[in-house]
Amino acid sequence: MLTSLIGAASVSSVNPAWDMGNGAVIELLDSWFSALGFKTETLPLPGHPGKFNLIATAGRGDEGLVLSGHTDTVPFDPERWQSDPLKLHERNNRYYGVGTADMKGFFAIIIEAIRELPIDKLTQPLVILATADEESNMCGAKSMAALHRRLGRHAMIGEPTGMKPVRMHKGISMESVRLTGRSGHSSNPALGVNALEGMHLVISEVMQWRDDLQRRFHNQAFEIEVPTLNLGHIHGGDNPNRICGQCELQFDLRPLPGMILSDLRSELRDRLDKCLSESRLSWELVPVFEGIPAMETPRDATIVQAVEQLTDTPAGAVAFGTEGPYLNSMGMQTVICGPGNIDQAHQPDEYLPLEHIQPAINLIKSLVRQFCL
Repeated sequence: MLTSLIGAASVSSVNPAWDMGNGAVIELLDSWFSALGFKTETLPLPGHPGKFNLIATAGRGDEGLVLSGHTDTVPFDPERWQSDPLKLHERNNRYYGVGTADMKGFFAIIIEAIRELPIDKLTQPLVILATADEESNMCGAKSMAALHRRLGRHAMIGEPTGMKPVRMHKGISMESVRLTGRSGHSSNPALGVNALEGMHLVISEVMQWRDDLQRRFHNQAFEIEVPTLNLGHIHGGDNPNRICGQCELQFDLRPLPGMILSDLRSELRDRLDKCLSESRLSWELVPVFEGIPAMETPRDATIVQAVEQLTDTPAGAVAFGTEGPYLNSMGMQTVICGPGNIDQAHQPDEYLPLEHIQPAINLIKSLVRQFCL
């Protein structure tokens, strides 16, 4: 199964030149879960040709267990791999291939775990959710949330966490500040309005805002317990002897649980409006992408306590984003736990340690017995 999944390329990217569909992966999963007696639904994503979600359901009700994962991978550089990234290779007690850890391997493990369980005797439903484009725009998870459909009460996403449960993660926001002034000859500053000089004001204001956010918000569960803001890209002007007419700054913000992206954008707009009020510059704040909310599932959630007990590990917090916030918005309580390590995700020679496979199978079996049987 893993060989077939890895061989079915399903890169998602904001760059159209690299982006591709996930239909081949969905067809594989559909056939395998159908053969196990699941009712399967393949849902095309409106506005995203070639992109699909899959819902596979066994049993009835809306208080059961959801096992969820994404079917796409990030782009990869074959020349930087020691072996073909689209062919499964075993060496050093590891399975190598793009998506082995992040996170096609989780689906093969699910099937291995449930193939001998009495699916026809479920007292609560078992639902498998396979989504598109988690690595680019989250359109698969967003499409599911937009259906306002109750899939279950307890959810586990099998992202690579080293088999350690996670109940919190930071959000992700990427913003662009664009300034427009007026170009002119550099010999006379009065001939123009310099957007680069205006961006000096903006950068100072953004850094002061970052300091303010870090004074106001703390969460000791995270390795970096404050929200972070990274100035990542700036571009302006075209020649030293021309007054800069346009300048753009892009930055990345990682908010903590409880910090709402729309509120943060409104707060920043207010600060920039005051900062630039006398500058004679026009400006706009534009999200580079919609962003991913932070996630926090209560510590006393049944699924969190169950996975903590079964892994003998307290649920922690991570800085990377997942589809967890969207599942929680659908009425679930979500924990993140899966085989592989995030350090290997998005890297050449991505791998899944063989030693994680049986513990992952055992975990899924135990969760199905507890919540569905």
